[in-house]
Amino acid sequence: MSGRPELPEALSHPVADNHCHLDIARGRDEPALPVDEALSLAASVGVTRVVQIGCDLEGARWAVQTAQAHDQVVAGVALHPNEAPLLAEQGRLDEALAEIERLARSSDRVRAIGETGLDYYRTGEEGRAAQHESFRAHVELAKALDKTLVIHDRDAHEDVVRLLDEVGAPDRWVMHCFSGDADFARACLDRGAHLSFAGTVTFKNAEPLREALRATPLDRILVETDAPYLTPMPHRGRPNASYLVPLTVRSMARTRGLGVSELCAAIAVNTDAAFGGPWGAHGV
Repeated sequence: MSGRPELPEALSHPVADNHCHLDIARGRDEPALPVDEALSLAASVGVTRVVQIGCDLEGARWAVQTAQAHDQVVAGVALHPNEAPLLAEQGRLDEALAEIERLARSSDRVRAIGETGLDYYRTGEEGRAAQHESFRAHVELAKALDKTLVIHDRDAHEDVVRLLDEVGAPDRWVMHCFSGDADFARACLDRGAHLSFAGTVTFKNAEPLREALRATPLDRILVETDAPYLTPMPHRGRPNASYLVPLTVRSMARTRGLGVSELCAAIAVNTDAAFGGPWGAHGV
């Protein structure tokens, strides 16, 4: 099945998409939505704010520019863990990290350092040293600038926690697209994390992830799309977008036995806590 999913029923309480990539197209046949259209569609169903994440230098620059142009958007800037080994091979990792720091300092619209972290799925052992170096540098930068750290973790749970313990976690950090079980959720929560759940929590084979959601205190839960990826059911395999957040929220509410509005209200408060205060119609 191709094409964009239809709009879901609107939420009665506004929430934020805590992690998306407005600049990334799903493929040649599914170009990225124009930013104004993406934000308008999201707002029409109650998704009134967006955290736009840059994963490389070009994406980080775009994130800053977009956040400066749109009150609904704040930016995260970083080198994705899969970028780090490529840059290290080219002898450009230090230069790229310096540019990320410059971008992070360039605007108060940059709320986050991320997504950084570790990815052992796409990068083999030969690239792990560079990933570790990059991750450590991003953690230190988040602490130095009092920005929120946004972590990408794929098949690397133990090392993410180990490196965080070694460097010291910042005051605010988010485990983006949380992918662990309840035990790993508790390990992150014990270290002060907010856990952000994506469309994967709606998948039939994701019961361990739903157990992690049940184990997460209400004041630590976030929701995200990671758009254009990780589209929630029943549209899995089609392009994701911020306007589909209501599908994930409703699934999460069922899992937790909560009213949708109650969960939305908590997520809105949690978003402000996780990302250093309100923005858009709710603040700066």
